[in-house]
Amino acid sequence: MESSCRLPLHVCHVKKTEMVINRLHIFLHGIALLALFYYRITTLSLIIKTREIPLLPYLIVIVSEIVLTFLWVMHQLATQWRPVKRTVYPERLPEDDKLPPIDVFIFTAHPSQEPSLEVMNTVISAMSLDYPPDKLAVYLSDDGGSYVTLYAVREAWKFARFWIPFCRKYELRIRCPESYFSADEESADDKLTCCSEFAADRKIIEKKYAEFQEALEKNSVNANASYSRNHPSRIEVIRDENTDSDPDQKEMPLLVYVAREKRPDHHHHFKAGALNVMLRVSALISNAPYFLVLDCDMYCYDPSSARQAMCLFLDPETSPQIGWVQFPQKFHNIISEHDIYDSGHNSDWRGLQGVDGLRGPMMCGSNFFMRREAIYGTDRIQKDIDLKQLKKSFGSSNEFIRSIYKPLLPEDRQNSAEALQNELQLVSSCSYDNDTEWGKEVGYIYNTVSEDMVTSLVLHCRGWRSAYVDPARPCFLGVCPTNLNDMLVQQTRWALGAMQIALSRFSPLVYGALRMSILQSMFYAQVGSLYVVPVCGLAIMPQICLLYGIPLYPKVSDPFFILFAFIFISSQLKHVQEVISYGDSFKNVLIELRVWMMRSGASYVYAFLEAIMEWIGLHKTHFVLTGKVVDKEQAKRYEQGIYDFQASPQLLVPMCSLYIFNLATFIIGIPMIFHKGDELLAQAVLPFFGIIVNYHLLEGMVFRQDSGCIAPSVTLLSVAISAVIFCCGSLLLLY
Repeated sequence: MESSCRLPLHVCHVKKTEMVINRLHIFLHGIALLALFYYRITTLSLIIKTREIPLLPYLIVIVSEIVLTFLWVMHQLATQWRPVKRTVYPERLPEDDKLPPIDVFIFTAHPSQEPSLEVMNTVISAMSLDYPPDKLAVYLSDDGGSYVTLYAVREAWKFARFWIPFCRKYELRIRCPESYFSADEESADDKLTCCSEFAADRKIIEKKYAEFQEALEKNSVNANASYSRNHPSRIEVIRDENTDSDPDQKEMPLLVYVAREKRPDHHHHFKAGALNVMLRVSALISNAPYFLVLDCDMYCYDPSSARQAMCLFLDPETSPQIGWVQFPQKFHNIISEHDIYDSGHNSDWRGLQGVDGLRGPMMCGSNFFMRREAIYGTDRIQKDIDLKQLKKSFGSSNEFIRSIYKPLLPEDRQNSAEALQNELQLVSSCSYDNDTEWGKEVGYIYNTVSEDMVTSLVLHCRGWRSAYVDPARPCFLGVCPTNLNDMLVQQTRWALGAMQIALSRFSPLVYGALRMSILQSMFYAQVGSLYVVPVCGLAIMPQICLLYGIPLYPKVSDPFFILFAFIFISSQLKHVQEVISYGDSFKNVLIELRVWMMRSGASYVYAFLEAIMEWIGLHKTHFVLTGKVVDKEQAKRYEQGIYDFQASPQLLVPMCSLYIFNLATFIIGIPMIFHKGDELLAQAVLPFFGIIVNYHLLEGMVFRQDSGCIAPSVTLLSVAISAVIFCCGSLLLLY
């Protein structure tokens, strides 16, 4: 009777108004698209018979529209069909002694590109979570094996001995030191400013943090030289001999430094390989049934995040099904009114609310709590399986296999035994995965550069579901790219991963559709790099035909012209509705559209080509780390809302070439528009729309003279490529 009356730990609300709007849009827009293809098929048959206009340009436009429609269907049905919103109630959780342990995994790779102070702020914020300290263990994975990072971890432990009791004593809401002591966060403790004891304690802590900063800065002088790709494994439980002298400092979470073995002749599988090692190492030390994954620049902003996640894992209604809980990635370095690079990825987070209404979103690389059982796949293992078969899945460590079937209690931690050290060295060696199912069927599946997506796909297919929690107060805050180059590099990496999955044995519409709902598999089938086909097709062929007076769209007087106008206006208005309903300003509509065009004209081009070349064996993918070091000049332009084009020419030239091509064809085609306006109006709208949306490119090439403008060499090269595009495209008119 008591359990039946117990209040729920979380509630899932269906966003009914948005759901109705979305489904009505899908229905009306879908009918319009069917009518469009009816028009295209009947017109194509007529062209084949009469040959009044060239066939090949018309086919290119049809293929572009087919691909664009395919991607629209994938997106709409997966992310818009059933949007939901979850509310959690941490205050309803059981007492602390009944909460399960949690391991926190933080990953860093290079001490120069990921400064030690930033990484240690993330570590300290995780250690300061509002969770029982004896049930919390924090692991830092250092893929560079850097003595700079190891020293920083030891210093972080010393500072945390004072910082964590300070946070708990005054129940601070912000527990990342850098964020807390920054000027814009001083209001966080306004209610305590009148307390003399608090003021004195804060002054002491602030002084210790300054000393901590100074120590890390001095030690980071040779950070680049400390990085290594060839080093043995090193695992160290960070401790301090003086801890026992102060009872208040005994209640500290476990802190462990992990540098897995890396050798040049062994593939290390990037972050997925590091996470798999962390799973095995942590299993021998703390073995918490749940773990949190964080990027090194994504600090814990709301200390209650662990309790919020437990509201789903411990809720009797959802607990048996939930494999992981994803929190959104929010960023403290975004200037909301000037987020000109769409660094907040709000369109992605809007989509995850819809996917949560199916079987839940994928893992997004960071900010997710996961059930260890789900990643191990122990639910699929027979109870009477023998040790030899288990070693095929989990490797040769008997202690690791024992940890899977006999979870260690917090008091069972043994950190200095020689036998334990030997086992830790074994499970963190670079050859441990050899001839096992690790990275294939168990742990993170690392056959692509987008391991989060393919691992999520596999787990969803195995019956696990996930949940997305987007509270009003961000649980985690990180650093996002605030310059054009880093944004495009990051998008190229992500788009490449999705394309690789589409070409692999885990292709969502083949592997996924047979094992889970078609709507869920559609979510994974959204391959952004495929936008290259419609964007390039519709940004080149109609414009060339415009100059030659060849119509590819119906006349203004034709009823089908209204159909094309409706499809265009409908899609734009739906985008406006999504942005406004999410709480963003109207300006974000233009920003998101502009960034999508830049990605399609640069990032998706390279991702598409690289994935195809790798698929046929002509190229091997290399992981590119996004830099975390901030350039002051670029940061200043970002704060002013000014685009900075100090990017790789390789990324700038494709988008600039398309822009120059559309600008030139529109200007040259103006006489043709006046001459055949009824037939060519639709073709004139396409380049004009692209020119207006991407006006910042024209500014960068022509009107700006500052150091952030587009280099003249890039502009000249783009002009030459535009001429080549026109010449090659004109040849297609012969067919």
